[in-house]
Amino acid sequence: MERRNTRQRQLVLEAVQELCDHPTADEIYLRVREQDDHISRGTVYRNLHLLADTGEILSVKTPGGERFDRRMDHHAHLVCSECGTVIDVPMPKQDDFCRQIERSTGYANVSTSTILTGVCPACQERLRKAAGAE
Repeated sequence: MERRNTRQRQLVLEAVQELCDHPTADEIYLRVREQDDHISRGTVYRNLHLLADTGEILSVKTPGGERFDRRMDHHAHLVCSECGTVIDVPMPKQDDFCRQIERSTGYANVSTSTILTGVCPACQERLRKAAGAE
């Protein structure tokens, strides 16, 4: 079933494209509300998931919840375990690995999504200062 491109969906897509720091649904909702103060949180959430389902944006499941990404190319996400910041990092293609999984399981169209965790430089500095203050 083809869905029509509503004004609200377009506002949600534009907000994701403007917020290039892997925004949460709430951050996107607040941005869209600046354009349309009648749009509901539920409408924004539904449109985010529809856009992700149709491949126009990427839903990134992180330990702290869900973020959204405008980049659709092959890359991984690195999440700070302290502050939750998410950044894009290059990732080598996993084609051979995916084909091996397909052959051994019988699944088709296997793909990868990689979430890495670590402590960002800003949090490392904050933690160093906090340890020195004790």
